[in-house]
Amino acid sequence: MKELLKVVKHKICAPVFEKTVDETFKSAEMYIDSGADLLEIRIDALKNPTPKMALNLIKEIDFPVIATNRISTEGGFFSGSEQERTDILMASAKEAEYVDIELNCREDLRSQVTESAHCSIISFHDFEKTPSLKELLQVVEQEREIGDISKFAVTPQNISDTITVLNVLSEYPDTVAISMGEMGKYTRVVGPLLGAPFTFASAGCTTAPGQLDLKSTRFILDKLAQK
Repeated sequence: MKELLKVVKHKICAPVFEKTVDETFKSAEMYIDSGADLLEIRIDALKNPTPKMALNLIKEIDFPVIATNRISTEGGFFSGSEQERTDILMASAKEAEYVDIELNCREDLRSQVTESAHCSIISFHDFEKTPSLKELLQVVEQEREIGDISKFAVTPQNISDTITVLNVLSEYPDTVAISMGEMGKYTRVVGPLLGAPFTFASAGCTTAPGQLDLKSTRFILDKLAQK
């Protein structure tokens, strides 16, 4: 499954962040029409999500999907237990091409999710700072040992922090590496050019600091990729 993201360069994933199933369907259809290559279904945004709800939703969308279910400490809104959260992800894995699970998730639950997934994305977030290059490389190495795709998003305090993110890509170019906020927004388009399998862009409301819109992201990537 990992190869699926390598077939076409510069894939763009549009996050779908809605409170109801109907709104999710409408946004998904609109984002697909706007040219998204992937959809990230933010299950944690849904009101009272259940495993069955998530499974049926992803099945009906019938498009390449990343299933994500974040807790507050990871930038999300799911308020149930960790077991409930991972149960939803395991159910989603039956239909989703990709399942995102955090590096900091409890190891036994994380293993259940990665074993259920067709392709697992192991993610790490730091909403306060950018760890050192050594620390980020260790994060990526851990993620690569656990799952199929490594991903991290960190917060820059200065421009040097954004360069640190690019330095990680020079070591592991197939990592989804993001420097968040206005200062780091350029990394969202540079990353795929250096080898990241995809980037995130908004086709509606933004779901992360510094996220660009899909149309602009596509335009910039196409222009910079021209030979």
